[in-house]
Amino acid sequence: MRELEHEFNDASLLTLALTHRSRGANNYERLEFLGDSILGFVVADWLYSHYPKLAEGKLSRMRSSLVRKETLAIVARDLGLSEYLILGEGELKSGGFNRASILSDTIESIIGALYLDAGFEVASRFIHKKFKEQFDGISSQSTYKDAKSKLQEAMQKQSYELPSYKIVDTRGEQHDQEFKVECCLVELKLSSQATARSRRAAEQAAAEQVLIEFKQSKYNKLRKP
Repeated sequence: MRELEHEFNDASLLTLALTHRSRGANNYERLEFLGDSILGFVVADWLYSHYPKLAEGKLSRMRSSLVRKETLAIVARDLGLSEYLILGEGELKSGGFNRASILSDTIESIIGALYLDAGFEVASRFIHKKFKEQFDGISSQSTYKDAKSKLQEAMQKQSYELPSYKIVDTRGEQHDQEFKVECCLVELKLSSQATARSRRAAEQAAAEQVLIEFKQSKYNKLRKP
């Protein structure tokens, strides 16, 4: 893959990094685990060096923004990884080659593969180069708070009951589940459901939709006329 700008000494590592679990037991999950840790460290190191006056809480939120699924999927699409993914038949039929969760996992597995093939410096250089646009676009002025935090703060600020979350449905095998979660503002009779491959992601998606509905509703005391 020319896009990676690295010639693998062990080509099997690259093949493994591109192989989704739907293809079989020999897949990228262990490399993903390794790459996730390396990416987190490199991003944390970059933020620590570039923002010497920021507190830990703000640095953590900025790091979360840089390593979240959506950001990693953008980098993966820029590299054109979709056409190289090795997927099982089910994922091929369902459009897995363009699914953000798979693309983000693959970026992490590739970072793990680069580390094993050529060491930390090569993996770090890859991250700095391929994430440059994301690094340049980060801002210490943004709150980088997630949807659940924003919704909770909005409820507290206007003295409403806090949101509640419950799992409505769970589908799939244990290793490849989808969660449907409902976020509800019982007091205001506002609710929304969302489905994702993790409970946390589903909660965030549902909270984001409820927050939009709340901001547009009559219950928002701070809404501009």
